[in-house]
Amino acid sequence: MKTNSPPILQFLGATGTVTGSKTALFAGTDSKDRVMVDCGLFQGPKALRLRNREPFPVDPHSIGAVLLTHGHLDHCGYLPRLVQDGFRGRVFCTEATASIARIILLDSANLQEEEAKYANKKGFSRHSPALPLYTTDDVLDVIDLLEPIDLDQPIKIGRLLTATFTEAGHILGSTSIKLTCDGYGSILLSGDIGRYGAPILPEPAAHHDVDWVVMESTYGGRLHSNTDVFSALAHVVNESCERGGILLIPAFAVGRTQLLLFALRQLKAEKAIPDLPIYIDSPMAIRVTGMHTRFIRDYDPESRYMNDSGEQPLLPENLHIQRSVDESKALNDIKRDAIIISASGMATGGRILHHLANRLPHKQNTVLFIGYQAVGTRGRTIVSGETRVKIHGQMVPIKANIQSLDGFSAHADQDELIIWLKKFSRLPSRIFLNHGEEDSMEQLRDVLRKQMTCEIVIPDYLDGFELMSGIKAPSL
Repeated sequence: MKTNSPPILQFLGATGTVTGSKTALFAGTDSKDRVMVDCGLFQGPKALRLRNREPFPVDPHSIGAVLLTHGHLDHCGYLPRLVQDGFRGRVFCTEATASIARIILLDSANLQEEEAKYANKKGFSRHSPALPLYTTDDVLDVIDLLEPIDLDQPIKIGRLLTATFTEAGHILGSTSIKLTCDGYGSILLSGDIGRYGAPILPEPAAHHDVDWVVMESTYGGRLHSNTDVFSALAHVVNESCERGGILLIPAFAVGRTQLLLFALRQLKAEKAIPDLPIYIDSPMAIRVTGMHTRFIRDYDPESRYMNDSGEQPLLPENLHIQRSVDESKALNDIKRDAIIISASGMATGGRILHHLANRLPHKQNTVLFIGYQAVGTRGRTIVSGETRVKIHGQMVPIKANIQSLDGFSAHADQDELIIWLKKFSRLPSRIFLNHGEEDSMEQLRDVLRKQMTCEIVIPDYLDGFELMSGIKAPSL
C-alpha cells in the first residue's frame, strides 16, 4: 500500500554536531505515520544550546511516536520538552534504554532546576526568573510514555511503518533502527555504532536489505589508536603514582564509567597496577552501574560467563562509592595515590567540575580524558592545551598533567564504520551522514565515495529529503 506521497526524511538535529539527535520520518499525513528517531538535547556551544529553547520546528502534536536508539542525553534529553509542548505518542526503546533514560532524564531535570534556582539566587540570569528547560514533573510524564520492545522483533507503527530494533554495541541497550515504509522501501538509522571486539557489549549487528541509511560519523575522520588501551591505562595509573598526586578521570556516567571499572578490575587482578582506592563520585554513574547487574543478558558471551562464574566484571577491589555531597567534598582531603572517577565526561556539569577546580592547578595531579570532547565543552578546552579554563565563573589555571586515551571510545572509528557498512547484504542507494562535526563527516564522505557507488549526503540543519528521489523537500 503506497501513501499519497513518498516518505520524507527531515534532520532536526545532529547536523554538523554530535548532539541534539533528532531525525523525523514522515510516511503519510496521519500523525501515526509520522515518527521521530531520537529526541536529543543540544549541548556544547551556546548557539547550539539556544536551540533547546526555540520553538520546535515540527508541531509536537503531529508526531505519532518517538523511537530511541539509546539512552544518552544527546539522544533522549529533549523528550520532556517535547512532551511539555504537546507530544502524546509512545516512546519505543529497549528495556535497558528505558531504565537508563529514566536515570538520565531525572538527573538532567534536577540539574536544570538547581541551576535555575542558583541563577535566581545570584541574579546572573538575563531572564527573570530563570526557568529550567523542563522539570522533574515533565520527566515523569515522559516515563509514562516509555514502551519497551525486544530486539529483532518487528513492530507496527501506525498504518504504514514497521520498526525493527537491532544491536548497535554502543552502550547497554543501544540499537540501530530499521523503518520499513509499506510500498516504498526501508531506511536504517544507525544510532551510535559501537566497537568491534570491545568488552562487555555485543558487537554491532550485521544488516540486510535496506534502501537508505542514516549513519553517525562521530569518528568519521579518525582512527582509534592500535595501542592496547588496558596497557595504556596501566601506564597512566602508574605514572600518576610516580608523580605523587591524584588521578582524576572525567567519565560519562553511562557506558564509559562501566568500561573503565571493567579495565581497572582486570589490571588489578593482573597486578599491572597497585591496589589504589578507586572512588566513584557521580550519583548517575553509581545508579547506572547498579542497573547493569539487572541486564546481564545484554552483555557479550564472555562477560556473561565471567558473571556466571562468580566474578563481578564491574567491581574492582578497593572500590568506594561517594553517594552524598559530604562524601564528595571529603575527597578534597586526599592528596595522592587514588583514582577519582566523576561525571560529566566532557566536564560540562556535575561533580567533576569541583574536582577539576581543585586538582587542575597542581602539577602533581593527572587528569585523564577517555572519551570524545565536543567543540565548546570544557573538556575540549582542557585537552586542546589551553592554560586556563572557566569553572563556576572563575578562570582556573591548568597545571596538572593532561592525558587522553581514545581507545575507550564507545564509537566506531572510520575503519569500523566502513566495516559496518560492508556487512550489509547489499549497498543502500543513499547514505546520509549525521552525528559528526563537519570535518569528520566530510572526511568520511570522501573515503566512502572512493570505495562505494552509492550517493553520500551530508544534510544541513532542518534539511528534508524525499527518500525515493533524494531531492530536497520543504521543511514540514
